[in-house]
Amino acid sequence: MNARREFLRGATAIGATVVGGIALVGCASSASLPPAWRPSPGEASVARVPVSIGGQRVRTIDVHAHCYIPEALALLGAAEAKATLPPVRGQQEHFIVVEERLAAMDAMGIDMEVLSINPYWYRQSRENAEAICRLQNEKLAELCRQRPDRLGAFASLPLQFPDLAVRQLEDAVRRLGLLGAAIGGSVAGEDFSEARFHPVWAKAEELGVTLFIHPQSTPELARRFKGNGWMSNVVGNPLDTTIALQHLIYEGVLDKFPRLKICAAHGGGYLGMNAPRMDFSCFVSPTNCNPAIVLKKRPSEYVRQLYFDALVFTPEALRHLVAEVGVGQVMLGTDHPIPWETHPVDHVMNTPSLSDDDRRAILGGNAARMLGLAS
Repeated sequence: MNARREFLRGATAIGATVVGGIALVGCASSASLPPAWRPSPGEASVARVPVSIGGQRVRTIDVHAHCYIPEALALLGAAEAKATLPPVRGQQEHFIVVEERLAAMDAMGIDMEVLSINPYWYRQSRENAEAICRLQNEKLAELCRQRPDRLGAFASLPLQFPDLAVRQLEDAVRRLGLLGAAIGGSVAGEDFSEARFHPVWAKAEELGVTLFIHPQSTPELARRFKGNGWMSNVVGNPLDTTIALQHLIYEGVLDKFPRLKICAAHGGGYLGMNAPRMDFSCFVSPTNCNPAIVLKKRPSEYVRQLYFDALVFTPEALRHLVAEVGVGQVMLGTDHPIPWETHPVDHVMNTPSLSDDDRRAILGGNAARMLGLAS
């Protein structure tokens, strides 16, 4: 309890108001940002203008948006909690003030955000991991109940204890109304293809909910990522996702759970570029393949049953992703409040290879279908 008080005291010291365990933190002043990062005049306070294509209203859904829950972070102790927060612009905005988050969404043309919390609890004890995930799921549901038309959420799961993860996933979906679960790229370096995690994938398949994979860099390469440019994120995050997805494919997990819905952040890492190469691996080097695992399809075919966010930055990158995985598998993802993509609707609208039907699908239709939301 002392750790909790210490953390919440730190939150108030940076200008937060704590209500019901959720730190309500105002947005950073745009005056403190370099000119390239400042909103255009009036942008931060712009009234929401519904997105329309060909005279048809489009509900825009962002499946990749983040927050943190102070009560859960406090269970780590003040020092570890502080180290857990991302060293990025938008850090304070992870502590949601509903009105301010909605205003920021309006400025981006986003009708609905699906919130998630990047796993930081995979090395915690059973008791602490269970408490952290329980608190987060309760508070996420509390946020969503305030504006169910604008906010949804993926649950947090203590995946290092699969029996707990199964119980908390069912509770989060059936009792709290959450839309699935957010998971890392591995469980502290242990791959998802390990049999001990199969009960979690079976439960997700049974519930018909989405597992959103968000990477946590590739810690085995930490020494090589040192230096300029934040390579642990820029290179490590896409690599972590790629490894996770390739294990699910090559180890036959997607054959075992063919109805499992998986959505990968950051355009799925390098999978979209690498998928065709996968088809040749066991032909070129059969000694590096397990003859006991006989896949039902070519490796690249599994890629087209996965889902991906459109956080790939350029029209050409989005065109290529759609060409490789299919337009029905791609949807908006911003990483908000981290300012990787501040004009996500424009990104889709300005990709010339997309038809109007493609744009409607990516902006919201695909996410509504994947998440089981009313259209």
